[in-house]
Amino acid sequence: MTINITSRHADISDTQKEHVTAKLAAVLEAYPEVEYAHVIMDTQRFRHIIEIVVQGKHHLRVEAKEESDDMYTSVDKVVDKVDRQLRRSRDKLVDHKATKHRTKLADFEQKLNRQI
Repeated sequence: MTINITSRHADISDTQKEHVTAKLAAVLEAYPEVEYAHVIMDTQRFRHIIEIVVQGKHHLRVEAKEESDDMYTSVDKVVDKVDRQLRRSRDKLVDHKATKHRTKLADFEQKLNRQI
């Protein structure tokens, strides 16, 4: 997994880069299908805008954007948004599996007991 950080209209300090990388890497570890993340950090007067684009296998693409007056707050909020979106996309894939053909263990044991 690759995390690319880009800045607009400002220079990013090493501590900010480390904070973004640490937060995002902690979230993306839970999703092995993610291949690439691009973080765009923008500063306009007193607003700090963070945008994250995550791409992965099976046409996975997640985008999130957050702005506030503090860079670290923006990072925390946008990483939470990305986490929610990735969790939702994974849950959609898991929920669409065919459970109609599966029988529960308790139901199977009841059928066996009836036959015996």
